[in-house]
Amino acid sequence: MTVALASAYSLERVGVLMEPDLDDPREVWGVLNPACARSRDGDLLLFPRLVAEDNVSRVGVARVLFADGVPSGVQRLGVALEPDESWEHSASHGGVEDPRITFVEDLDVYVMTYAAYGPLGPRIALAVSVDLDKWRRLGPVTFSYSPGLRADLNLYPNKDALLFPSAVPGSDGRACIAMLHRPMWDLSWVRDGERTVLPEGVHDERNGIWVSYVPLERAASDLSELTRVSGHRCVALPEHPWEAVKIGGGTPPVRTDAGWLTLHHGVAGKLVKGTDLQPHVHYSAGIMVHDPEDVGRLLYRSAEPLLEPEVVTEREGIVPNVVFPTALEMVSADTGWVFYGMADSRIGVARLTISE
Repeated sequence: MTVALASAYSLERVGVLMEPDLDDPREVWGVLNPACARSRDGDLLLFPRLVAEDNVSRVGVARVLFADGVPSGVQRLGVALEPDESWEHSASHGGVEDPRITFVEDLDVYVMTYAAYGPLGPRIALAVSVDLDKWRRLGPVTFSYSPGLRADLNLYPNKDALLFPSAVPGSDGRACIAMLHRPMWDLSWVRDGERTVLPEGVHDERNGIWVSYVPLERAASDLSELTRVSGHRCVALPEHPWEAVKIGGGTPPVRTDAGWLTLHHGVAGKLVKGTDLQPHVHYSAGIMVHDPEDVGRLLYRSAEPLLEPEVVTEREGIVPNVVFPTALEMVSADTGWVFYGMADSRIGVARLTISE
């Protein structure tokens, strides 16, 4: 089924790519929200979030299998990242969640962003690899203080981090590695009774997409500098009914003729505090295109979703009514494979088509 827009972009469902192995205790609660990356020898690898019955997540690794050029299944290869650090655990939850992987060309390294779910909720963390096999943690991301914002972004839970694959102009014009992310202003999710604290100039409490930067020169001399970001700026806030509750980043950006393209998710419905397994939400997927000269500026944004939870595998699961795109592999200038979480339980694949 194709969801067509009066625009250049469409998504067509291919089917379910991966379901949990119920004989493996590490994934009996679901496989979902994967990263993907093309290895140096040409294999397309998938890095799914694996959820155990105790609601602890790991990052797995699998080889994508193809039939007639179309993703048709996976070959499991093991676990890429375990929740080994103290800041990756909480009393009732925990783990390493929702990875995204970008091959950063200027650094010749794969960088994994993930949500480390610890005692104060989710925080963005990074790991790097030269071969997609062995991963080295760089640690949690820290946000430099920006006096103009009158806010310390390190106070807030944050997730859905995406890196651009090559350097872009930073806030001061220098070549930088840019990171999209999604801070969450309502601190009562961390501590009961705490208030919502907004940065200067932000008047909408709903979660949106921000950008921060690391100068390329710093990152090239020391990869750990990727965890120290600055130049924070709001890129997008909810605008449309299908985004009424919040929006967040989805797939790492890819360069197209129109600009830097990324899929994002929009959430409608109602959030229930005190639970991670939200029963009354509706997640859909759309497109954003960022200006190559200023990635904090959007050139295009979907007014309507490209993909909504319509089929049973998207409507029924651990969290019903969810499509959550997290990985995009372009196979030509106008076609790509989108890998997405289905109802927080399984992984689907859809074909992205870009027309003139």
